[in-house]
Amino acid sequence: MQVQSVSDEAKVGRFLDGEGGRPRLKELVAEYERKLILNALTASGGHQRRAAASLGVLPTTLLEKMKRLGIHRSSPTPDFLSRSSSRF
Repeated sequence: MQVQSVSDEAKVGRFLDGEGGRPRLKELVAEYERKLILNALTASGGHQRRAAASLGVLPTTLLEKMKRLGIHRSSPTPDFLSRSSSRF
């Protein structure tokens, strides 16, 4: 992740804490993690075990993260890309 991309996000008001307009680390990290998972799922053709292996996590860990981040198994690949590609 480039520093510039975080600055761009802050400029448009995404993930601001309401005090001073600073991005919240927790939300920025969650968005980055979401992008990594979606990219891994896309590269693996939606195969969760392969995606987990490429990320270096257990399949159960990947599933927990997917649930926490609102990534559903039935979501089509183009939707994955359209929701995440412009954020970072």
